[in-house]
Amino acid sequence: MTTADSPHRADGWTAAVRQRLGLGRLLPLGGPADGAWISERAAVAVLRRAVRAPGPGPVLGELRIAVADPGAAPAPRVPSPPSALGPGPLRIEATMAATADQPLPVAAAALRAALLAAASRRLGLVVGEVDLQVTELLDTEPERAEPEPAAVRPATPEGTAGRAAAGVPGVFALTRVLGPAVHTGADHVRVELATDDSHRALDVALAVRAAVTEAVDGHPPVAVLVTAVTGAPAEPGAPESRKAGGGVPPAG
Repeated sequence: MTTADSPHRADGWTAAVRQRLGLGRLLPLGGPADGAWISERAAVAVLRRAVRAPGPGPVLGELRIAVADPGAAPAPRVPSPPSALGPGPLRIEATMAATADQPLPVAAAALRAALLAAASRRLGLVVGEVDLQVTELLDTEPERAEPEPAAVRPATPEGTAGRAAAGVPGVFALTRVLGPAVHTGADHVRVELATDDSHRALDVALAVRAAVTEAVDGHPPVAVLVTAVTGAPAEPGAPESRKAGGGVPPAG
């Protein structure tokens, strides 16, 4: 490594580490047999979009998701991504601010129900507990900021597995945050991708698993990691820059 290259390579390494840490926990998506995971960052973004509503009501604050009882989580049927959590029921912990328009128990119950519904219907998360803590009482209704859209840098689909995964409806783009978009291990294949917001993330992951298993010689077990949920469905055959929301060059 030359002196001239060192700063650039160091900056690239630092950016890669920050990107990986920014994913948060890697949460089980579905159950032990589903072979799918989703980044905490992606799941939190979907939940925030789902419970954001105009008008009076509670305002969601901090939000974290983890396995409720890690010691009781069963082993996954497919090798998991590095540092991923076991496929046990999840616990959502969140803070909320509320006004006097509703009694606090009513406001908390409504927010809890909305989080549970979004986790199941939009993602496919198995949530066993939602713990809400009221941290602020507001005199007036606050402004509700629109959540930032997820930034996705797409990876070019390569090889049989990559092309099979990219062709599944609901796949927004393949990604490469933890490494290559398609990682081929000794006993399994792992695919990393972003889904579009009009499809349930678990349904897309299961369809990708089936498509890649069928396409790859030997039909190996397939694990899927969803790193983002964003955008709208890609047009069949569209270039990668269009699939990712326009103008972003493929990462290769």
